Amino acid sequence: MSESAREFPPAALAWLVWGLGALLYLIGFYQRVAPAVITDQLMAEFAIGAAALGNLSGFYFYSYVAMQIPTGVIADRWGPRRLLTLGAGVAALGTALFAGATSLWWANAGRLLIGASVAVAFVSMLKLASHWFAPRQYALASGMALLTGVIGAVAAGVPLSLLVDAFGWRAVMGVSAGLTALVSLATWWLVRDDPAEAGYVSHFQGTHQHHEPTPILRGLLEVVSYRNIWILLLTPVGVVGAVLAFAGLWGVPYLRQVHGLDAKAAATITSTLLVAWALGGPVLGAWSERMGRRKPLYVLTTFIAMAGWAAIVFLPLPLWLLVAVLVPVGFASGNITIGFACAKESLPLRLTGTASGVCNMGPLVGGMLLQPAVGWVLDSHWPGTLVNGARTYDAAAYQAGFSLIFGTVVVSTILISFLRDTNCRQAV
Repeated sequence: MSESAREFPPAALAWLVWGLGALLYLIGFYQRVAPAVITDQLMAEFAIGAAALGNLSGFYFYSYVAMQIPTGVIADRWGPRRLLTLGAGVAALGTALFAGATSLWWANAGRLLIGASVAVAFVSMLKLASHWFAPRQYALASGMALLTGVIGAVAAGVPLSLLVDAFGWRAVMGVSAGLTALVSLATWWLVRDDPAEAGYVSHFQGTHQHHEPTPILRGLLEVVSYRNIWILLLTPVGVVGAVLAFAGLWGVPYLRQVHGLDAKAAATITSTLLVAWALGGPVLGAWSERMGRRKPLYVLTTFIAMAGWAAIVFLPLPLWLLVAVLVPVGFASGNITIGFACAKESLPLRLTGTASGVCNMGPLVGGMLLQPAVGWVLDSHWPGTLVNGARTYDAAAYQAGFSLIFGTVVVSTILISFLRDTNCRQAV
């Protein structure tokens, strides 16, 4: 069939292909947040305290962060179909290893495999979008990515809590491994890197010709020579790291042990924080575009997050007011989208891929550091109480632990004041 006789892929097929990639991103968010609702079970099962639990959850971030920079290069060489298939397959293996772990060592190994494998999802989704969607739909697909991830995080809240209560955490994780394996098979069967492979016209506007591999180290050194990149890398360590530490692990046990909620109610509140975070991303990004400025809104929202965490950590807020404060904190923490846009505009276009990988490490480093650090502080303030074999902590212990969250956000607020505004203009 001639090129002129062929058509662009139908929307249903394009969204199906992209959606299978998005499923791995959803699974990644689900696995990122899942430990929050099974903290008691994990602590009792492996006879560990808060520090070891934070480290167990953190193993996901260790490998995820390490994969950020090489993932883009691997995606260019292998294509998203192979990368997503392998990623989902390894994620299934890691989840099965975690579900059947007989010791903390094997549980850590499972979490390490999960983090490394799901780290390929975001870049692969963007590559599929650039080939399967018209350029005007690319932004929509990018925004849908965060929404898809938050759906996974919400699934790891109340729904996971109900399933764990009914069947136990090992059985639920075993089924999760099986479903992830099915995603791997479906991806290999249905996903194609480019519509041309399925007989359609591609939306890709670049060249498909072979080119020399990107010199990773040289590009990386050039990227980190820009002051803005360092600021945009380190600011989310506090702002988004705080969200991942609270909603991703310590918020549920805090709400249960200090405010007396059951697991489902506590998970609902932490999910509210995540939903507000997801909504804040595209809205704040659009606002900064309309203003024609990046820095003012980024500074303002970081200050709002700092003030909110100060109230949560240091004031004796009633539960209803705590929830009311978490919503604007989550929304303001969505300012990471402003950071990604600013990073892209701060250096030449040829470096934007590497810059995105570097800046995407910031929030993940925040979760990686804060989850075990808060756990270490909790253990140092443990009053010695156990419930069903799991350690419990009082309000003073949580305040001490969460002070680390507040401290990192204070540092973020100071750092962002030194940002050079790009005025929404691309550097050349």
